[in-house]
Amino acid sequence: MAGLMVLAFAGMDAALAGTGQPSPWQINLQGAASPVMESIRSFHYFLLAIIVAVVLLVLVLLVIVMIRFNEKANPVPSRTTHNTLIEVAWTVVPVLILVAIAIPSFRLLFLELDLPKADMTVKATGHQWYWSYEYPDNGDFSFDSLMVPTEDLKPDQPRLLAVDNEVVVPVNKIVRIQVTGADVIHSFALPSFGIKIDAIPGRLNETWFQAEKEGVYYGQCSELCGKDHAFMPIAIRVVSEADFAAWVEKAKQEFASNETQAPERVARNDVPGTMMPGTMLPVAAAAAAR
Repeated sequence: MAGLMVLAFAGMDAALAGTGQPSPWQINLQGAASPVMESIRSFHYFLLAIIVAVVLLVLVLLVIVMIRFNEKANPVPSRTTHNTLIEVAWTVVPVLILVAIAIPSFRLLFLELDLPKADMTVKATGHQWYWSYEYPDNGDFSFDSLMVPTEDLKPDQPRLLAVDNEVVVPVNKIVRIQVTGADVIHSFALPSFGIKIDAIPGRLNETWFQAEKEGVYYGQCSELCGKDHAFMPIAIRVVSEADFAAWVEKAKQEFASNETQAPERVARNDVPGTMMPGTMLPVAAAAAAR
């Protein structure tokens, strides 16, 4: 029965999860687009099977106890003080279950933390309330990425997730993401890639992903970073190597003399929810002054 429930959830995952973004009424994980996320999803279903089995076992035992050992069936209560076999069983079995969980858990942790040799590096910096990106291995250009206002959305762009400048990476290449913060702590998270890493001012954290499918994948800042925390999405477009090379050449020209205007846009309330008219938070004011 536990296995049937796992299969049901897996089928729901395949049916509901959109490519790189959540779906209406979705209660399960997004579809995997990287080896790490595939391992996370497999581990999730493995844990789900164990949890369902334990819950069903406890439920069955409770029903048996209520039926066989109630006052009507046993007017004289038992004077049993202990049972060595049962005590050994309820000690050994949980230990074996924990060991069975720990082995794949450590394998997954090693997969996430042991960075393979990267084909390229992208640096992501969290700001209040947008992201900026640098491509040190592909011409050393940089750009800001802000959420697209609802009224400017195109038909194929998801609300609160689409951005004006997407990160572009080639398919099947190992990408190292270096993450930091410019003001407060943020968190760089993309469910389809199975990555979530804190962006801390003064510290450079890094993780990796290898996108196995072309498409656009969305994430969000996952660390409460101020009043507009909900308005700093992440969008990564995965393309073929040829398309990536063409985009790099175009980006070198487009962002060659890139001077960020993001703080001014935030201060002018160009991004929905970022500022009340006529107000400016200290961080945005200082950035705009620079």
